[in-house]
Amino acid sequence: MDTGDVLASLGVEGATAAAHALSLPAEAYGNDAQLEVMWAMKAYNHAEVYYNLIASVDPKLLKLTKSDEQIYTKFREAFPDLSIDVLDPELLKSADAKEKWRPFCNEFEGVVEDFNYGTLLRLDCQKDYTEENTIFATRIQFYAIEIARNREGYNDFVHKTSSKTKQQKKEES
Repeated sequence: MDTGDVLASLGVEGATAAAHALSLPAEAYGNDAQLEVMWAMKAYNHAEVYYNLIASVDPKLLKLTKSDEQIYTKFREAFPDLSIDVLDPELLKSADAKEKWRPFCNEFEGVVEDFNYGTLLRLDCQKDYTEENTIFATRIQFYAIEIARNREGYNDFVHKTSSKTKQQKKEES
């Protein structure tokens, strides 16, 4: 089911209640299946919007936050050799990786809104969000890696491929 259809089916009151529920801290909830579905929908919508953005606009021109420069600089200081074109999930999720990422992420508390919220991140930057190509990461990890991918030219492939496809469709019609 399309996420737009799901949100529309909630109605105004339901969508408002869902938005309010999603704004509360995680500690306010146990393991609520409905809430997990709402979080998943929100994460998917974020991913879909971001992918459409890099497909439509030259990624090098994008500014994802007001702190892009700080995020990029600190990211490359902390992870100078991290290969970001195709991510190894172990470099994000293993116990050793979490120990290295934690201080980096916590540095952005109060700087980047919702820095520790969960979001979806593509493993291979040349591919779309799919079950096989997606990992759950914190918002600041997403920003750090995607800002670096944009600045370092790794997301150019998505933009160029999308532009070629649009041009071909335009020529065919």
